[in-house]
Amino acid sequence: MTLAGLSLRDLEYVVAVADKGSFVAAARHCNVSQPSLSSQVRKVEAWANGEIFERTSRRVMVTSRGSRFIEQARRVLEDARLLMQIAGAEDRPFGGTLRLFAIATLGPYLFPKALSALRSRLPGVTLVLREDLTEVLTSLLRAGDCDCLLMSLPVDDHTLAFEPIFREPFLLAAPAERRYQGAADEVWRTLPRQERLLLHEGHCLRHQVLAFCSDVGSRDRHSTSLETLKYMVAAGEGSTLMPALAAETTPGVRFSPLPKPAFARDIVLVWRRRDTRAQEFRALAAILREIAALRLKPVRVLGPHSARAKGTG
Repeated sequence: MTLAGLSLRDLEYVVAVADKGSFVAAARHCNVSQPSLSSQVRKVEAWANGEIFERTSRRVMVTSRGSRFIEQARRVLEDARLLMQIAGAEDRPFGGTLRLFAIATLGPYLFPKALSALRSRLPGVTLVLREDLTEVLTSLLRAGDCDCLLMSLPVDDHTLAFEPIFREPFLLAAPAERRYQGAADEVWRTLPRQERLLLHEGHCLRHQVLAFCSDVGSRDRHSTSLETLKYMVAAGEGSTLMPALAAETTPGVRFSPLPKPAFARDIVLVWRRRDTRAQEFRALAAILREIAALRLKPVRVLGPHSARAKGTG
């Protein structure tokens, strides 16, 4: 068996089918026709002397043999990207383009405040920004479709490295006309389920907020975004916890401070541990900390090693 006839593009097709669970979705992701992609995947299976995928009328499943093949294909593609980074290195940071993504509960509030300063500190670098759920972004990062991302601790994947940026406090967001008795933290812990407003599953912020509750159940009420949560609070539907950067003045909503650092989240910059640009990412983290200190007044800037003291990185 030789490598003749097997290309990196073929491996990208195979990995895309595994990730998307569909030849149609994989073809769309790879910007190629579905028959062409299917033909190339068949070619790879013929080269490997065995099926990588089990095809049914409803879904595509990875075979046990295919699972090992795809795992190794991911490593090959990652190493190929490292070669491209070395070969394409320029005088400009990140080779001139930086794909910086952020979790959906942070990006819409951080990017508008930090973008102009970030551009001035990285002249000549094109910034590609995106916001999404933590699981989606970490998958993109591991696949090489993202250079680095901003998310909250913990970072549980040992293949990823990170640098702390800032600690963002939470505030209790309650209807302006509703007067609770007691301290804000105790109000949240004892709030009836039907008055507790949360983000849907998939948001890491949902799990962080629930950690402060004494009574968790299916009667909690959900929303897809922080903005919708604020509208619900303003309408008198209940109360929620809001990250400080998102807690701008909203008619009908009263924001109350909570004990720090207990009610807070640590934001970190994350990248692939094997990425050869680790020094550039650490420099970027230092820039982001400087920007946070100057422009993000509600947060507290963290030192370069403060998050690691927790044993989470």
